[in-house]
Amino acid sequence: MDTAKKIYVFLILITIVVVLIYAQSIIIPFILAILFLFLIRVIRRILAKIKFVSRWPQWILTLFSSVILLSFLVFTVEMITRNIQHLTATLPVYEANIHKITQLINAQFEVDLSDILNDFAKDLNFGGILSKIFSTLTNLFGDAFMVLLYLIFLLLEEPTFPGKMKAMYPDKKRFEQVNGLVKKIDHSVSSYIAVKTMASLLTGLLSYFVLLFVGIDAPIFWAFLIFILNFIPTIGSLVATLFPTVFALLQFGEFTPAILVLAVVGAIQLVVGNLLEPRVMGSSLNITPLAVFLTLALWGLMWGITGMLLSIPITVILIIIMSEFPETRPFAILLSRTGKIKD
Repeated sequence: MDTAKKIYVFLILITIVVVLIYAQSIIIPFILAILFLFLIRVIRRILAKIKFVSRWPQWILTLFSSVILLSFLVFTVEMITRNIQHLTATLPVYEANIHKITQLINAQFEVDLSDILNDFAKDLNFGGILSKIFSTLTNLFGDAFMVLLYLIFLLLEEPTFPGKMKAMYPDKKRFEQVNGLVKKIDHSVSSYIAVKTMASLLTGLLSYFVLLFVGIDAPIFWAFLIFILNFIPTIGSLVATLFPTVFALLQFGEFTPAILVLAVVGAIQLVVGNLLEPRVMGSSLNITPLAVFLTLALWGLMWGITGMLLSIPITVILIIIMSEFPETRPFAILLSRTGKIKD
């Protein structure tokens, strides 16, 4: 690659980064709509395995899958809203328990933390914290209307896409190459989304029963938070465990419930995330841990929490695309876990 091409590539990369940062209000809803499309296709494939459902026309399967997904999202938003209201109503109890926690620490460890925790209590605004959490979860889906609009157009375009592909690439060899690339992206991203969603659902469900048993307020909210944060690689499960642990400490004003939540929910995260999920996902997610961490930081820097959630699907797509071109194939190999890229 000569100097001129290197300059062009550098300028293109800078332009892409600038566009990603300043046009995120348009790009993020579109990417979310694409991911929802993948989820709808996964649901559709599952429904198609049912005998009497498999006889339905494709458009009915798509419509039914879309209704299932959208109903789940509406139900989730409704439940989160109710749980936030419940938590907000119990804030005075949390604030009163800070003094109780101070006394426990003083008695157990003979360390005077009164001044520190009293200052902390004055500055701590639980309502603000809950509002920020709710705001983050709401912004996670971006502009709901924009996402829905993009999703409708994507669903309308889906049946015509194969025909457009053939028209775009009349050469049979070139068509097979591009069609194979699209199928690889579809398979990899769909597999990741399906496995990660099921693993996160299992983690959230098991955590819900634990939190319900302990008696922590708004267990559905914390279970959903665990479900969402599990989509963030590496640090998501840690944060998802710490949040209900800290609030259990503040709610009860004693260490036993918090330690129980930390131990059991942490164990669930460990078993599902490090044992079950890798066995089910296998080698389909061919990304090195270093690449996971770097992309997590990069997309998080540009798009915040939403960027962290989208980092892995975006990286999977980039690796597949870069592996198809000789100039960028070395980068795909570098980002891969094993150093082997399937042709």
